[in-house]
Amino acid sequence: MTVTSTQPVRRTVIPAPASRPPAPDGSGGPGTTAASERQERSGTATGRSHAWTRLLDAVRETGQYTTTAEAERVTRIVLSALGGHVVGDERVALAQALPPEAARVVSSQIPVTRPQTAAEFVDGVAARIEGATPATARWDVSSVLSVLPKLVGDDLIDRVLGQLPPGYALLFGKAELVPPAAR
Repeated sequence: MTVTSTQPVRRTVIPAPASRPPAPDGSGGPGTTAASERQERSGTATGRSHAWTRLLDAVRETGQYTTTAEAERVTRIVLSALGGHVVGDERVALAQALPPEAARVVSSQIPVTRPQTAAEFVDGVAARIEGATPATARWDVSSVLSVLPKLVGDDLIDRVLGQLPPGYALLFGKAELVPPAAR
């Protein structure tokens, strides 16, 4: 049976990550050269951009992972899970602020139909990581998400958190202030 719909499909177009604004002298900014800018965009001999390598290094250090490969595996799993929960302008802004490799992981996800609590999100990540428990998945999620504010900025993370149900702020390494209960 074939099902067709007369409703148009709404698609969000996520532009490629914005390049760094040029410095007044026409270079990519202080301390950069045309060669270093090309290398930043195109990546190293491993095919990774320097920004992606810096993200993986931060995740590896934060999560105390023994190898970069392990940090990369966890980073891809967590960002793909996050990608389904961030939509609209925040999704576009997040993709633009992340390294190209991370932007592709986030933007390639189909938005979820039902928001998940932070605990459900962590459980979903645990299901994607072989041998993970809720405790180790919480560690993995926090190891990745807590490096994002420094990378993309607190303002953008606050906007992303505004889209997510309560409970996610701690996963991003931020305090979640709750208004006092009415008496």
